[in-house]
Amino acid sequence: MNVITCEQLPALFQGVAAIFAEKKEELCEMDANMGDGDLGLTMDKGYGALPGLLQENTEAGDAGKTLMKAGMKMSSIVPSTMGTLMSSGIMEGGKALKGKAELGPAELALYLTAFAAGIQKRGKCQLGDRTILDAVSPAGEAAQKAAEAGGDLAAVIAAACEGAAQGVEATKSMTPKFGKAAVFAAKAAGVADQGAVAGMYMIQGLKRGLEGL
Repeated sequence: MNVITCEQLPALFQGVAAIFAEKKEELCEMDANMGDGDLGLTMDKGYGALPGLLQENTEAGDAGKTLMKAGMKMSSIVPSTMGTLMSSGIMEGGKALKGKAELGPAELALYLTAFAAGIQKRGKCQLGDRTILDAVSPAGEAAQKAAEAGGDLAAVIAAACEGAAQGVEATKSMTPKFGKAAVFAAKAAGVADQGAVAGMYMIQGLKRGLEGL
């Protein structure tokens, strides 16, 4: 299989929902050390709802519009800072894919790069600020390179996972600049950013969903 149809989007994102259900407590514990302690709940609630939202808002033959509509609905379910960032990423990814009936390797890479761009735009963050962007941006770049090299969907998502993992590792030497994490900056040394870890899990969830199609 080398394409994802619009109708398969709910199943694709079911993989993301599943991984956040599993990682909910881990993310909450990480977040409790540096933030509000609700990161796992936000990711589980938002992505847990997304497959159903995609199904309810399917625009036949238009994967981009489907993602845009579902992302907008998701924003009202998780109106927190991270929830807003996730929704913005999904909507930006959908905008980039507007009119596309199927997602091949190039389109999957485009979704990931646009997702990162949406987060950067909404969160007004930059690479190196120790945020989720530090995982999803290198994931998108790695996916794009894999697609340009002729890789199939499996190769593209595998490259994205590797890029995200490298991004997470890099956050261990970064100083947080936003929110409560900035207050506890001294505790961040040598510890991966929890938002970046959540971003990595999201990419891994897409890999799981893709493998299940």
